[in-house]
Amino acid sequence: MSTILDSGALERAQIWLNSPIDEADKIAIRGMQDSDPAVFNEAFYTELEFGTGGLRGLMRLGSNGMNRYTVGLATQGLADYVNAASATPSVAIAYDSRNQAPEFARVAADVLAANGVNVWLFDALRPTPELSFAVRLHGCTAGIVITASHNPKEYNGYKVYWSDG
Repeated sequence: MSTILDSGALERAQIWLNSPIDEADKIAIRGMQDSDPAVFNEAFYTELEFGTGGLRGLMRLGSNGMNRYTVGLATQGLADYVNAASATPSVAIAYDSRNQAPEFARVAADVLAANGVNVWLFDALRPTPELSFAVRLHGCTAGIVITASHNPKEYNGYKVYWSDG
């Protein structure tokens, strides 16, 4: 196990610690840094990035994990985009049975609503094709589905669909 903390991970973690995140999460980050540098480095060495299937990652704290903060950040970017693309932007949101999926969907809905985007949030889990249909049915600017598809249960994901579903 590596006991050396990565300088980039330290910088990213410090940004998180200086941000308005929950105090319990700040304590958890400091604890991870002190007790398990390898896990800390993995959680913060990079930022989770969109790939061909959206965002996917382990559900954990850190810039390299799927968590309410990275979901919020991704959704802020989407809100900025749909607000620039449409005078009356709207986004449909669905989620599957993964752990934390309803919470991540609610975070996305809250961020969008705070940015003046109309939100269609399903009240229970739905399959991805239903989200695609809902985007077209409601004439949405975009859609989000919280799912990690075929990835193991420790993962979750965030997929974006445009107006064509």
